[in-house]
Amino acid sequence: MAESPFKISVPSSLIDTLQQKLALTTLPDELEGAGWDYGVPLADVKRLVARWREGYAWRDHEAQLNAELLQFTRPISVDGHGTLSIHYVHQRSEVVGAIPLLFVHGWPGSFLEARKILPLLSKKSADGPSFHVVALSLPGYGFSEAPSKKGFGVTQCAEVANKLMLALGYDEYVTQGGDWGFAITHKIGQLYGGKHSKAWHTNMVVGAQPTDTESQAELTPKEQVGLARTNWFVTKGRGFFHEQSTVPQTIGYALADSPAGLLAWIYEKLVLWTDQYPWDDDEVLTWISLYWFSRSGPTASLRLYFEDAAGRKDGDLQANPPTIPLGLSHFPKDILSFPKSWSRWLGNIVFESEHESGGHFAAYERPNELVDDLRRMFGKDGPAFGLVSGKSGYAEGS
Repeated sequence: MAESPFKISVPSSLIDTLQQKLALTTLPDELEGAGWDYGVPLADVKRLVARWREGYAWRDHEAQLNAELLQFTRPISVDGHGTLSIHYVHQRSEVVGAIPLLFVHGWPGSFLEARKILPLLSKKSADGPSFHVVALSLPGYGFSEAPSKKGFGVTQCAEVANKLMLALGYDEYVTQGGDWGFAITHKIGQLYGGKHSKAWHTNMVVGAQPTDTESQAELTPKEQVGLARTNWFVTKGRGFFHEQSTVPQTIGYALADSPAGLLAWIYEKLVLWTDQYPWDDDEVLTWISLYWFSRSGPTASLRLYFEDAAGRKDGDLQANPPTIPLGLSHFPKDILSFPKSWSRWLGNIVFESEHESGGHFAAYERPNELVDDLRRMFGKDGPAFGLVSGKSGYAEGS
């Protein structure tokens, strides 16, 4: 099916409506000295709402995204769900033998997560291989069409991603992702590994506590800090998950109607899930605006949580790990940080890297480190070199 070039062009009427809603924002009160203890501080939301109303120029950022990113849409048929229009960024390398790489974002992210790694991965480099990079918008996110039927979960997202790569002429490729990107590339490895997906890499390293009760006592100080971070997320930072995986439509009304509500819902994660990343207010507002102006609205992005929770059984991840080579990059301030030994069941681990800083959005927070890991994994001296037929990642003669 034919692809179509795509440029972001939000109708002026939607921008006008956003301004009207921002002007009518009603904010809650706040307890004295609350800080972040009860959620996003009132002062932060006030400042960001004021900037969104006066000073932030969406058209400027829209133009920058269009100038930086080569975007397309393509109809993709999905078994049992008809045909969906899928939006994606496709950055080809000047290196003919570059490795095709599929980048899969998560929530509350978008194709924007790949913005910084695209030029780094695709350029010719003396330090390692180059990549042809495809960063899709998952169905219901950004400018991809949302499914209209129940039951569209991780398996269907994997089907869309694989069919997109094949349609682009990449019969063999490798994958990278975190958050939903982990779950979807894991599923791609299960369903299409070996024939099409040749290796996968993730920056969200999922773990499971061993049944051996002595394992806890053997943890290093760094591992204990990581588990404390994980415990914080499970006990204090996971409320969104329970809401979105049980009644996404309920919270969806608030996010679809209130830009301030959407802002607070996502801004909390941008701050608390990163490693002191110095967010610029316009950076935050561009991130949020892509949800507000998304093709199907912000509620569509929540339903994947419900479908995944409804379809997954305990032990599913461990039951059938992909057999293709796997690379892991550990970033200490990710929302899940487990001891390395707790993740051995993930599959055929051939590469592992541990970083001293960085959080959940590694491609955006620590693009150089993530790219370096991929180059080492797939480079000439790496454990996953030459897996894609005829695509070494190096220029001829190098």
